[in-house]
Amino acid sequence: MTRNMDPDTEVESIFRHENGEEEKKKWTRPPSSYGSMKSDSDHTMEDVEEGKEEGVAVTVHPPLPVVQPDVLINDGTRMQMIRPDSPETYYTMNTQHTKQAGGLVIDTRSSDLGDVPENDLEDADEPLLADSPEPPMPVEPEETTSENSQPGTLHPEQDLPHIFKSIQNVLTSLPFKDLLTFKTWFYQWERDLTQKQAMEGDLLDFVDMILEKLGQDRSLSHTIQTLNSIGKIEEADTLRIMCKRALVRFQLQQELSRKYKYIHEGVVQAGKQTLFECIYVEPQISTCGYGGVDPSHEFRPHPPTNLKVPSPHTFVGLNDLLRLQKEDGQPARTVVTTGFAGMGMSVSKAKFCLNWAEMRANKDLQFVFKLSFRNFWTLRQNESHIAKTMSIMDVLEYYYPESKDMKYLEDEDCKFVVVMDSLDCYREPLDWLNAPVINDNVTKATPGVLVVNIVRGTVLRGACVWILGRRTAISQIPPQFIDVFTEIQGFSDTMKDEYLTKRYEDAALAAKIVAHYKLLPSLVILTRQPFVCWMVATMFKRSFKYRGYGENPPRLTPFYINVLVVQMNRRLEFYYGKAENELKWSPEDKHVATKIGKMAFKMLEKDISVFCEEDVKEYGVSFTEVTLLSGLCTELPSSDVKRFCFIHFSVQEFMAAVYVFTMFREESKNVLETMLLPRTKFFASKDQTRSVAGVVQSALTRTLNSPLGHYDMFLRFLCGLLAPDCHDNQLAGFLFRYHMPKVGGLDETQRLLQQAIKTAEVKNRDRVGNLKECLREMSQTDE
Repeated sequence: MTRNMDPDTEVESIFRHENGEEEKKKWTRPPSSYGSMKSDSDHTMEDVEEGKEEGVAVTVHPPLPVVQPDVLINDGTRMQMIRPDSPETYYTMNTQHTKQAGGLVIDTRSSDLGDVPENDLEDADEPLLADSPEPPMPVEPEETTSENSQPGTLHPEQDLPHIFKSIQNVLTSLPFKDLLTFKTWFYQWERDLTQKQAMEGDLLDFVDMILEKLGQDRSLSHTIQTLNSIGKIEEADTLRIMCKRALVRFQLQQELSRKYKYIHEGVVQAGKQTLFECIYVEPQISTCGYGGVDPSHEFRPHPPTNLKVPSPHTFVGLNDLLRLQKEDGQPARTVVTTGFAGMGMSVSKAKFCLNWAEMRANKDLQFVFKLSFRNFWTLRQNESHIAKTMSIMDVLEYYYPESKDMKYLEDEDCKFVVVMDSLDCYREPLDWLNAPVINDNVTKATPGVLVVNIVRGTVLRGACVWILGRRTAISQIPPQFIDVFTEIQGFSDTMKDEYLTKRYEDAALAAKIVAHYKLLPSLVILTRQPFVCWMVATMFKRSFKYRGYGENPPRLTPFYINVLVVQMNRRLEFYYGKAENELKWSPEDKHVATKIGKMAFKMLEKDISVFCEEDVKEYGVSFTEVTLLSGLCTELPSSDVKRFCFIHFSVQEFMAAVYVFTMFREESKNVLETMLLPRTKFFASKDQTRSVAGVVQSALTRTLNSPLGHYDMFLRFLCGLLAPDCHDNQLAGFLFRYHMPKVGGLDETQRLLQQAIKTAEVKNRDRVGNLKECLREMSQTDE
């Protein structure tokens, strides 16, 4: 039978003591303790009645207080209760007792005491005498020592006590008959509950039980839905208003968790998806932005242009990015993270959002809104939208309907994050200095003006803004609007192995893949990029299915071809809106790739690795296409003229080889011909130098007449492109049309290389290893 008292009185009565008001306040029980909501006094009276019936004298002791962690149990009882295994609440964890030495532990999960030692059973029959006149003082939960500590503290209106009390208050207002109706409807639509569980016990038991079994979000939303179903609209609205912050948080968490729980790699296939946690390895993120380009090289001690590398002490964890401070020690509002294509920006953003959604980190952030620059660009392109002007609250409501009427976003205690990724997807320049200033969240403006004011800090003033984008796009933001600048550095050698090992349940296969890719020093360097690590894992997993694979080292050229194709295809998808089945390169796309290759070749001839905007214009290709959209180049930090380079020097060498090979195959030109280099006796006429062997001979001449490392990798890539599976398979449909005649004369070219190896063993022994690799790149057919 339901007791007629208000909820607070009911909770306090459970721990009421006979020593006056101070003792009452002292022993008031927290609002929830899963599985223990019946008052101790109820149990005591039942025990007394049973004792009377059996004729056993029973001593009634005053109820024991609920203690917090690290407090010993009452010396008099010397007993500890072990609750059933279940998802525990805050108060359940804080009311666990610590067993004293020699104390009896009663496991309530068992229906019998068969496992309890006989000595303990004998002790249990003895009268329970208190060793001290007063129970120990309750201990308050430990407060978070720092605002920047993880995982953070929930806002009071989003924490369990508030949700528990709100549900309890609303259900207490229901008449007894309506409460029974509510419980009946509630358990019928929850497969995790039975009728017995829903009906037994009092109201506190019911609220405690549903929070334990269903979780806070499901309990709250289902309570509101059930109240609406039984016609209690006013009560449902009351509960919805009381828990508005919690409801919005739950809905945002569910959406982010649903979006990022699984990761789709490469071409999305129906029914094939991978759990994010099964493959994720956190990359290194530095607070020093040196460009993120690895200076390592298989032959050169350093690239033509000196590149800086951040030291380990500058690395910061992903979850702590938004807890960084400005130089003056104040919390940072605007944090920028950059990196070139393939370094893992999208995956890092997804992991940050997923950690928040699953309450693993940053619990003190009340809301996380993902507003990509792609979203703002879509609004700008939407001709049918109302006058193309919206307030920032309109934008939030457009993408997150549950955020309607969230006026408390302007409150000082409302800590939330706006994640703005893919700055490079906003295809028009933003007027950072002259855009109108907006000082509130309700003024309507164009998407571009809203973006500028969000970054300025005049719109969504209380938000922490996290901006992600490629460096060329990020560099347009005025420095005064950026509080902290970070850069993704990719994987260390240990992280590479962890990533490749973590993906596979088959440890033997993982070990084979790790050992196999390490046979190529250049591939080891390139796998610093998480994207290349994924490519290695995918290609080798497929290759090791074939019998006999792995007996020879892998070839390098197929990996670089994949880097080119994937980055150019991403350019079509992300920036030109092409679907996966429309990724056929147009003449303009081929022109862009060829011109980038030509620029790379000319830079290689000059032995330079850095270029500027004027250099790009010489080759008749868009500056934005090369430096931003292609994914093959990135911007270097500079205080005066903007400087750019390829994402790795070996990529520049590969693109130079692509240009030379394309000119030979498409136009029968040997661009390596030069009057400065003598024509060898192997070729008697100029026409013969235009054969494939002639092109390779020209490359050999340049390589052997230059310092070690200048043309060596270029020669290897050129020989690799001559392999039929590379130029006639991997590049078919992209750089070259289908059914194009294969390159002939490879036998002659192999003899040329074999002769060069024999000569080098006598005159240039330091070149022998690379010449053998060139021959293997062209002739090996096990992939």
